[in-house]
Amino acid sequence: MKPELHMEVTKSGILLDRELSQLTFNRRVMAQAEDPNIPLLERLRYLCIVSSNMDEFFEVRVASLLAAGSIGGTLAGHPALAANLERIGKECHALVERQYEILNNDVLPALREAGVHLLRDSDRNEAQRAWVKQYFDREVRPLLTPIGLDPAHPFPQVVNKSLNFIVSLSGKDAFGRGTAIAIVKAPRVLPRVIKLPDDISGDGVSFCLLSSVIHAHISDLFAGREVIAYSQFRVTRDSDLWVDEDEVKNLRQALKGELVGRQFGTSVRLEVARNCPPELSQFLLDQFSLDQSRLYRVNGPVNLVRLSEMIDHVKQPELRFPPFFPGLAHKAIGNDIFAALNKHDILLHHPYQSFQTVIDFIRSAAYDPSVVAIKQTIYRTGMNSDLMESLITAAKMGKEVTVIVELMARFDEEANINWADKLEQAGAQVVYGVVGLKTHAKVALVIRREDGALRFYAHLGTGNYHPTTTKLYTDFGLLTANQDLAVEVNEVFIHLTSLTKPHNLNHLWLAPFGLQSEIIKAIRNEAKIARSGRRGRIIVKVNALVDESVIRALYAASTDGVKIDLIVRGACTLKPGVPGLSENIKVRSVIGRFLEHSRIYYFRNDLAHDVYLASADWMSRNLFRRVEVAFPVLDRALKRRVIAEGLNPYLKDNTNAWELEPTGHYARRKPRGKQTPFSAQQYLMHTLGTPGAEVGE
Repeated sequence: MKPELHMEVTKSGILLDRELSQLTFNRRVMAQAEDPNIPLLERLRYLCIVSSNMDEFFEVRVASLLAAGSIGGTLAGHPALAANLERIGKECHALVERQYEILNNDVLPALREAGVHLLRDSDRNEAQRAWVKQYFDREVRPLLTPIGLDPAHPFPQVVNKSLNFIVSLSGKDAFGRGTAIAIVKAPRVLPRVIKLPDDISGDGVSFCLLSSVIHAHISDLFAGREVIAYSQFRVTRDSDLWVDEDEVKNLRQALKGELVGRQFGTSVRLEVARNCPPELSQFLLDQFSLDQSRLYRVNGPVNLVRLSEMIDHVKQPELRFPPFFPGLAHKAIGNDIFAALNKHDILLHHPYQSFQTVIDFIRSAAYDPSVVAIKQTIYRTGMNSDLMESLITAAKMGKEVTVIVELMARFDEEANINWADKLEQAGAQVVYGVVGLKTHAKVALVIRREDGALRFYAHLGTGNYHPTTTKLYTDFGLLTANQDLAVEVNEVFIHLTSLTKPHNLNHLWLAPFGLQSEIIKAIRNEAKIARSGRRGRIIVKVNALVDESVIRALYAASTDGVKIDLIVRGACTLKPGVPGLSENIKVRSVIGRFLEHSRIYYFRNDLAHDVYLASADWMSRNLFRRVEVAFPVLDRALKRRVIAEGLNPYLKDNTNAWELEPTGHYARRKPRGKQTPFSAQQYLMHTLGTPGAEVGE
């Protein structure tokens, strides 16, 4: 990771701490796991999501802060940074402690009552122990390589987030030496959750963890030695990739090398079992150059993310959310999507409406003989993608296919490199964005020859072209044949491939050039309207709000009388409701069945009702270190839809909404008095989903 000293805190005290705000988001996710009204397997899934989020928090945010402190030697030279890391550490320890309490005291006991058993060795009966012993001897032991530590066998390289065991041994080894410590790495090819056969599962279905299997038979690995103590452990490492983009000649080749190194980055956290002896945990801390504050003793498996594997094996539908089937736009489109777009724009609200329409748009373009070119940005698309296969088909059919692949999309680098290879082999022009900036915009363009002239069709979205996340994340997408808008999309592609300055854009707001200034200009316009005695109104829905300049503009608009509602899913450093500063600003976060991901900017603008959809959150990285696009919804009916579906239900939500207080604390909204409970996501599932489909939370 390239270290940097910049921290998003101010001496003025008008902003909340970014990292603590991010951790508070994980508290809200964890509250879903505590909710008895949510099906049990979904509660377990929320605990897994928290673990995944915490992994990334350490791999990226904590690693970045520690890297900043390493400049000049130690954190002692950076007292503010050290104090911030101490606050973060206390909250992380408290959060993890509560997470395992929910798992052990609430979720697992309730699952047992429902017939789903996660068995420790002490829970297993004689038949189950015999089966586990056979499984260990047949599947596990042959793949284990215990390493006794001595000068010829130094402490081994430990892969990021892998499962390992440290073992303390008595006596002497086969060569008469007193090697006291051994390390056992769990094979990465083996499943972490193992389903026991039905005939020995008893009442329901039973599972055991690979860690439990190894625990039960670890003494079998050290014949003639006594195992005094042992513990599972897991180390989390700095996982941000950094290559000197000014020096490398081939970013793709450089990244391939960096992906291997990611597994062995600087250590930032050590997790051990709660009963791990202090001398063993200290030995591990010394090996990974970590202090005691980075040690996490957990009452259960060191990697809760792995429990998600268990969810997929359980068949009881009552333990999951009822199935949801998105609504389809095909009937309104007909068989010719281009003819439909020439009549009107199409607005899609995912996952309530199927992403298949977007896939069909690109697939139709691939096979349409009138289409001469397709251009698309790719940030995240996954290992399997019909959309990417359509682009490959189009290239093979001789169409001009240009794909801007973001190779630096965190944790999707390998998938994107693979797609880049396949696209180039098919004859597509692959570009890796702009050096030093991530291409985060979500845009696609189809150029079609009609009546002797070229006509442009575009898709612009707030979310990624990813087949899985489009079913789990809320996002908007706009398909349009508006030539003014589509031509500007083409200008963005020309800008990204040629590296020339984009021509004047009248509709699109483009980062890093003018997006922040356009946002601030729109905010100030509402303030000007309010100062003149007319109504100023701003509603914004984003995933994060941490850009100080934008926040200060919102504060100023608030003091001028603009009523501001901010729907911010994750980190928010703005303090709402402070007299004389932000008394007209309210901030809420909505956590539900789907991950809120859409970015919507609404400015009343004297009844013009300006509505922008965007790929960008209001963070400095999005506004200045990424290529982002915000685009207007020009059709009045579709504007009303965005407001009616993407904003108003979230302001009305009194079931899944949390309101931010000036202190940084979030209070959960509940129906008051005779108020009817209202969930925005539930409402949208009923409103936009396939009629007759079963929905629910």
